[in-house]
Amino acid sequence: MMTLTDRQRAVLDFIARFSEEHAYPPTVREIGEHFDVSLRAVQDHVSALQKKGYISLIPKRSRSIRVLKDERAQAVPYAVRVPLLKGLPPAGQPLLCEENVSSYIGMAEPSVQKGTSYFAIRVQDDTMRGAAILAGDVAVVRVADTAEDGQIVAVSVEDALRLRRFYRESSRVRLQPEDGISPPVYCQDVRIEGVLSGIVRAY
Repeated sequence: MMTLTDRQRAVLDFIARFSEEHAYPPTVREIGEHFDVSLRAVQDHVSALQKKGYISLIPKRSRSIRVLKDERAQAVPYAVRVPLLKGLPPAGQPLLCEENVSSYIGMAEPSVQKGTSYFAIRVQDDTMRGAAILAGDVAVVRVADTAEDGQIVAVSVEDALRLRRFYRESSRVRLQPEDGISPPVYCQDVRIEGVLSGIVRAY
């Protein structure tokens, strides 16, 4: 990849940090406000970063910037880029297909382990608040198709990818929310997408 100027590196760093903190990328206007420069100047920097292979974006679509190479990862041992998913993928597509990735979150050990696959989802409600997981949190999930009793897993519930505590019973599986209100889901079989590894929360 081509070398970046100091300002291009600063813009790339801001985009990466903003995406980590908010779990979605900044708009061109937000970048301009941060650096106190015109929208035209931001567009020039973004275009240069795209041409040099550091980001991708969809023209005329807000918050479509995605970091392809985060230079900060070189300074952080075992940094991992975790894909933040939109939800369940289109029918027939794998969960981690490109169409189902909205952005990436940079993480490092010990939160994640190099060589292990992860994905992240944004928590949509407070049904797991008893486990200190709140709406708006980003859940980092280790890819797995099995789990131990009591672990929190990512599963498809009511046509959405949700977190539930997993229990095996005599002839069925129980997926237990933790808000004291929502009923558990019982099923004969369930497709586990992964096991909760950690929670990212913006304050």
